[in-house]
Amino acid sequence: MRAPYASDPSTARGRRVPEEESSFRTCFQRDRDRIIHASAFRRLKHKTQVFVEHEGDYFRTRLTHSIEVAQVARTISGALGLDYSLTEAVALAHDLGHPPFGHTGEDALDELMQPYGGFDHNAQAVKIVTSLERHYADFDGLNLTWECLEGIAKHNGPVTGTLPFALADYNAKHDLELHTYASAEAQVAALADDIAYNNHDLLDGLRAGLFTEDEVAELPILSEAYAAVDRKYPGLARVRRRHEALRRVFGVMVGDVIDTSQHLIKESGASSVADIRANGAPVVQFSPTLWADLKQIRAFLFTRMYRAPTVMVKRAEVTQVLKNLFPAYMADRSLLPENWRSEIDSACDETALARIVADYIAGMTDRYALQEHERLFGTYKGRTV
Repeated sequence: MRAPYASDPSTARGRRVPEEESSFRTCFQRDRDRIIHASAFRRLKHKTQVFVEHEGDYFRTRLTHSIEVAQVARTISGALGLDYSLTEAVALAHDLGHPPFGHTGEDALDELMQPYGGFDHNAQAVKIVTSLERHYADFDGLNLTWECLEGIAKHNGPVTGTLPFALADYNAKHDLELHTYASAEAQVAALADDIAYNNHDLLDGLRAGLFTEDEVAELPILSEAYAAVDRKYPGLARVRRRHEALRRVFGVMVGDVIDTSQHLIKESGASSVADIRANGAPVVQFSPTLWADLKQIRAFLFTRMYRAPTVMVKRAEVTQVLKNLFPAYMADRSLLPENWRSEIDSACDETALARIVADYIAGMTDRYALQEHERLFGTYKGRTV
């Protein structure tokens, strides 16, 4: 049953380009389906979270991560009486704007783009679904509903101050009310992202040998989970023990968000989606106690995984890949595919040129960026990429 504060597809604000709606899908279901069929969504298969795409078949990619986020988001959304299709659409789209090489690639591209307004992956996701996907006869982008675009743009909260260029450019044409909170559906997608990556980064770090099972078993939430598994399954094989513990951690995080959010929504008195947007704080949150525990887990992952010596070496290597590619494309448009050269021909100044080059690089997969670097440079610092 849909809660009164949920987004209702029958009263959605519509699409920027009017369309005849489907007779057998809601507008939010159609948004979700368009995202799944988008080229940018398929490319997530070869974009990584922490490790570079070719380092191992068992590590998460942006695609598997997005699917996991959508699954968690769907569960929480159902428990809160929200529109699960809108929640799932925002969850599936939330990483579309990431360039190759995860957050390392985003940091590198943002640094390269500082003279031209910077780079932000959320803003880039909006640009992809409103402009860069070009398959439909009647419009550029996917022509998603206002509610879905709002969720992609501000699922992490209101966007204030100096807006990322791509977001400011679109918002000037189609006001997404960036100063308010997003719908509860979008807020669920944001928390589902936290749940998914906290859980799977622990597993990927263990697989990579960056830390040990004993170290993980001492962390908050995990210590209780491992103890519960050991009580129920004494002597369980290592891989099964790990899986059983981590699935319990997953359950703790999901249950905490549901319980906390139900309380916050009731406390807010929200009786409409407009009330959710106007609320002075997000209504979908972790409890303070669990959030404190998660900060300890994040600190552990930052030190032992995201800044591990082997990961830092790879970060430096792939950063250099983008720092080589960007000026090369800026200097010689013939290095880009023919369909991108017409875009560059229309650039009126250096900033416009840089944004086209950034769009091209941001759309690359890990493997394609490495292949392009090898094609253009072969080696760097004595290494073959």
